[in-house]
Amino acid sequence: MADDDRLFANIRIVLLAVTAVVQTGLNAPPLLRHQADYRPAWAENAAFAVLALVTVVCAVWLLRRRPLPTPVALGGAVVVLAASVVATAAQPADGYFLDVHWSFGLVGWHLIVLLVDRVGVLVGALAAHVLTSVTQFVLVGDHDRAEVGGAGVVVLSVLGFQSAIVVITLVLRRQARLAALVAADRDRIATRAALAEQWERDRRQTFAGQLGATLPLLAGLADGALDPSDEGTRRRCALAATQLRRLFAENDDVPDPLVHEVKACVDAAERRGVEVSLAVSGTAVAIPTVVRRELTGPLVVALSHARTRARVSVLRTDQEVRVAVLADTEPGDGIVSTSPLVQVESGTYGPRTRMEARWKPN
Repeated sequence: MADDDRLFANIRIVLLAVTAVVQTGLNAPPLLRHQADYRPAWAENAAFAVLALVTVVCAVWLLRRRPLPTPVALGGAVVVLAASVVATAAQPADGYFLDVHWSFGLVGWHLIVLLVDRVGVLVGALAAHVLTSVTQFVLVGDHDRAEVGGAGVVVLSVLGFQSAIVVITLVLRRQARLAALVAADRDRIATRAALAEQWERDRRQTFAGQLGATLPLLAGLADGALDPSDEGTRRRCALAATQLRRLFAENDDVPDPLVHEVKACVDAAERRGVEVSLAVSGTAVAIPTVVRRELTGPLVVALSHARTRARVSVLRTDQEVRVAVLADTEPGDGIVSTSPLVQVESGTYGPRTRMEARWKPN
């Protein structure tokens, strides 16, 4: 249950308690005192019992913090209005809107409990209640100016107080909803900020890891410890360049990230003069970044060892994703690549080395 719904449920419980206290504490004593004045008394007592029963029925849902079903709310409102008519009809002619007329103010509380979440219906029910009571008051006989004025004061004061309670309830509910929306927006912003920070941190760590392998190579070339003309040094440089090129491509926003990263590796090899052919089949498949990194890992290794030509293929299906490369390499290179996330197969066939990475989506 949302915070605003929980607050509204608590408010309805308070309204239910107020209604029960008003009926038993404020209306039961005058009902008992004026038993001899009612015509007939049994109708007045029956109306009181019906209103008490409505309170009990509402409590079945409201005390469990559940909204009243529409049939219960509307049916209860009809029953309450009928009880009001019966109770008012049994009033003595000179008792309307006085202490003996206990039902007038109480009925409004019952209608609020039943219909507070249906404002339009509640307004109509309260209007019907007041109109019916005033009509019965007018039809019972002639009234002097003092009686009419007293009745008007009672009607306005009761209706004004109960209307204020309804307005306060609705305002509190609206404010709770606004507060819940603000809190949800704040949580979303905080989550996005945390995700962005985590992404930035992961990216820095990835770059740091790649540069950590590259910096010793650059330092060795700078201080003369490594010979640029040495075949092993050139392969290390080719490997570092391909890794960095693929790493840069990993952060590009493209429709097909895997093919984009594969093309980045191919481009790095072609810049070294290697003739590379690329074949792609299947449609783009959603692949996590870390898995794409592992899928292209064997490709990076193989292309960095390629001498003159290589053939790269990418196959995507719903069941499997494959990245394979066949490159001409120096005999005895002993190229090896492993991964904990994807299945890697490699083999040397004379002057050619074939490597393939496979990943199966869950």
